[in-house]
Amino acid sequence: MNLTEKVHSLPLSPGVYLMKDSLGHIIYVGKAKRLRKRVQSYFYNNKGHSPKVVQLVRQIRDLEYRLTDTEFEAFMLECQLIKEIKPMYNRKMKNPLAYSYISVREDKGRRQLEVSYDPGPPGSKLSFGPYTSRSTVERALQGIKESQRILCSSPNARGSLCLNHSLGLCIGMCGGGAALEAYNVIMDRIIALLDGSDTGILSDLEQRMAKAAERFDFEAAAKYRDYAGAVQALLQKEKVSRFTGENNNIAVLEPMDGDSIKLILIKGAQIIYRDTLHSQQLDRAQLQAAVYGAIRVQFAAAGAAGTGAGASAGAGASAGASAISRHTIDEAQIIYSYLKSSSGSYLIIPPEWLGSPPPPLLEDAVDKLLAGCLERQADAELREVAELPEDAETQEDAETLEDAETLEDAETLEDAETLEDAETLEDAEMLEDAETQEDAE
Repeated sequence: MNLTEKVHSLPLSPGVYLMKDSLGHIIYVGKAKRLRKRVQSYFYNNKGHSPKVVQLVRQIRDLEYRLTDTEFEAFMLECQLIKEIKPMYNRKMKNPLAYSYISVREDKGRRQLEVSYDPGPPGSKLSFGPYTSRSTVERALQGIKESQRILCSSPNARGSLCLNHSLGLCIGMCGGGAALEAYNVIMDRIIALLDGSDTGILSDLEQRMAKAAERFDFEAAAKYRDYAGAVQALLQKEKVSRFTGENNNIAVLEPMDGDSIKLILIKGAQIIYRDTLHSQQLDRAQLQAAVYGAIRVQFAAAGAAGTGAGASAGAGASAGASAISRHTIDEAQIIYSYLKSSSGSYLIIPPEWLGSPPPPLLEDAVDKLLAGCLERQADAELREVAELPEDAETQEDAETLEDAETLEDAETLEDAETLEDAETLEDAEMLEDAETQEDAE
């Protein structure tokens, strides 16, 4: 079977596709909600492709695929395979050791911001991250320092003002005195920005952008726009770390094709259980009992095995966030983005609901979770009935990039690799600023 026949025979099901070159090496791994439509989008209407996609398509000689029950599982499998195989056209997730951290270190009585690949031993210094794009981190810090006028050209100097002070880029903390006190206040604001408790600096960047545009200084406006975008990317990563670092108990129900429902239980950033429930074989009460029972048993087992050690009702986000490492941030991002996209029904279960005996709140919440899933399943069935039959779709008009531009299909190699935010998982890794694997290492 040649490549064209293989592409045409792909199923319209969720899964992962692996593209190979003439030597049989896997050069790209991708995921899709409908495999055939996604893969065909590479070969039709290629005038809209970026140069990198065109180059990829030229090298494709074969492909294979792996089916999953749900789109969410396709995302998780893609993440796993990229880390295992490290295909040349997948920049993200290939080398977690290249992910960056922002640390606050003490240097001769003055706090300094530094970017590094290693945050150091836990508790040794205040750190934020990991972040998948070093260039995004550096751009964000440049914008923060410039807007707050702490871009000191002689950070190690004491008692003498630096050159940047005369240029208006440094408030003069290098000279000590009142300026150093003002600097400490600014550092407190930066730390509050990075932990998400105060976004005043981001608002300041956005105001600078607006004022520059008003006076028709579009170069400055574009600069502040890029700074603000980089800061927003960092804040998004911190949200992910806090959410999954809290070690939440999460139950997900996702409708599948046909008459089935997928139950997925997540602890923090780890899937601990999955099962397929057949909604036509079980009545509503039986489905609810199955979901309720799995939640009770599986989260109790995860806690007993130590997966949930340290997770309690009073656990703070900052304490939990430290558990998110460079090796789990990609999975955490996928889970966070998927849940926030509302593609599936999910329930965050407080630890106290898992006590014995469980409170009625758990049973009520499971009932609402199931009701929402069944409603979406019924809506999906109605949409399928309204769609054209499969054989009516020609390759020229049904498999174009425009058709593919949905959350699951529109992802070119430099575009969105998450369900929700195009620049969170990739962190704006466009060709002009993306680090190659060799550079990152």
